[in-house]
Amino acid sequence: MDRRRLLQFAGLLPLLRGLPAWADDAKFSHAVSLFDDIKYPAGFKQFDYVNAAAPKGGKIRLPAYGTFDSLNPYTINGDPAAVGVLDTLMVRSLDEPNTMYGLIAEAISYPEDKSSVTFRLNAAARFHDGKPITPEDVIFSLDTLKANLATQAAYYKNVAKAEQTAERDVTFTFNEKNNRELPSILAELPVLPKHWWMAPGADGKPRDTNAVSMEIPLGSGPYRIKDVKAGASIVMERVADYWAKDLAPNVGQNNFDEITYLYFQNVQVAFEGFKGDQYDYQYETSSKQWATGYDFPAVKDGKVVKGQVTLKKVQGMQAFVPNMRKAKFQDVRVRKAMNLAFDFEWSNTNLFFGQYKRSRSYFNNSELEATGLPSPEELALLDPLKDKLPPEVFTTEYQNPTNPDATARRKNLREAAGLLAEAGWKPAQAGGKSVLKNAKGEALEIEFLLDSPIFERITLPYKEQLELLGFSVSVRTIDDAQMTKLKETFDFDVIVHSYGQSLSPGNEQRFFWGSAEAGKNGSQNYAGIKNEAIDALIDKLIFAKDRKGLVAATHALDRALIWNHYMIPQWFVPYERIAYWDRFGKPEKNPDYDIGMPGTWWWDEAKAKKISG
Repeated sequence: MDRRRLLQFAGLLPLLRGLPAWADDAKFSHAVSLFDDIKYPAGFKQFDYVNAAAPKGGKIRLPAYGTFDSLNPYTINGDPAAVGVLDTLMVRSLDEPNTMYGLIAEAISYPEDKSSVTFRLNAAARFHDGKPITPEDVIFSLDTLKANLATQAAYYKNVAKAEQTAERDVTFTFNEKNNRELPSILAELPVLPKHWWMAPGADGKPRDTNAVSMEIPLGSGPYRIKDVKAGASIVMERVADYWAKDLAPNVGQNNFDEITYLYFQNVQVAFEGFKGDQYDYQYETSSKQWATGYDFPAVKDGKVVKGQVTLKKVQGMQAFVPNMRKAKFQDVRVRKAMNLAFDFEWSNTNLFFGQYKRSRSYFNNSELEATGLPSPEELALLDPLKDKLPPEVFTTEYQNPTNPDATARRKNLREAAGLLAEAGWKPAQAGGKSVLKNAKGEALEIEFLLDSPIFERITLPYKEQLELLGFSVSVRTIDDAQMTKLKETFDFDVIVHSYGQSLSPGNEQRFFWGSAEAGKNGSQNYAGIKNEAIDALIDKLIFAKDRKGLVAATHALDRALIWNHYMIPQWFVPYERIAYWDRFGKPEKNPDYDIGMPGTWWWDEAKAKKISG
């Protein structure tokens, strides 16, 4: 140790002597999972789904949508680019439902009651400028995210204190015990370089984590930003001396020398770019495009590969989401009437080429989906809340209304009209049309706010059905940036939103449906749900002690959500649709829970030459 390092260490000794003894005595693990079902043991060499011999090199081009005016993703201001350059404390495996392994933090420890969690940082962890990643950086990161982003403030709201507890240890103390997910939540924390953010920027002015900035940020991950064309493209280059390139979770991954993100105005424009070989990989979300759009020459010639991948993946709730902050949507009868008017069967046949299934759960296609009647384990959770829940939760398995033929369609519309009348909406004349008005003379007007023209072809037929009932309906399509702002402030009538779910739901359920989030700008409780029973069931889910308890609590929550008719369920497809220009290699074994693109794929020079030939 040189003299300067020796003096620095000597200066730390008084501080370290004052740290709690348990920081050295705690039992540390190389991984964390929700229920201790860790697949890979300490000292493992690689994940099963990677090719450790994958060659490094080549380039891949990927699409992004909309635009960007900032490279700082840690602020609500501006429209940040969808790229990341920071490592997190730990990293997920893609063949386990919820297990994370050491990255910046080489080990994790927490007491049995999960009242805190301690991470021991890897001594080799470095930012791209060579400076070590320290507990001080970790604490700064948490403080920054909580201060700047409402979403993160909610995500980390149970962290009461963060402190350095040993030379390389940082401990987070929680304000509640036995929340099984909190250690994993903190393990996902991206670590910002405090020294860089506290220094002046390239323009000589102080940097601000809460400001829009096009200055390329300092990172720590496998890629850094190489080139930026504002609003149009970002080129990432692989960091040759990346500090963690040989760690087990990274073996066989991060194989491309360059990853370019190309921005397109919308998905339709982007697809034309894909057909013209402007980018390499297409994750398809449009059933029409999947059924009819892939007849271009490169597919016929085998230069573009098209396929379906089945994953062990929960299909969450995608829905038309009425904003219950508006009085017209607060009556459940209005929301039920809106569901009765939606003709999924017609849409699936005429618009979706029969590819979709109707959502009937907030956890479709998984063991978490509530079916049949409540089990005894569910009833133990539901019975104490009986006076706060719809009676159907206890007596009836939820099913959406169906429209197999014109007779059923008319029957559903008649039932919807009856519900609207009960809710006080009566037919009246306006502009030569029959419209529904309430006792105050207000028309039942709703606006569907969309951010993609693709949804116009779905929403316009639905508009016609609602207008038959007397709704006054408009449809407005705006760009992604406008939509983000209006959603953040809940300035809409009805939007389309998809709530992604995992096989291990937890604290994010508060953010989706919790009463405390209904009034917080930036939360995803877009429906404005305020329900004590929902809050109680979310807590039961979060504090479940084992997998069986988690499943029962999720079933109970699912029943409570769906029978309150908060949303008009849409649909899901039980597989992933992908297409790509055949320039790449990929492992023989696909991860169970993710496609693994681009992390586990690699450039195949022979295939690339064949494509070009």
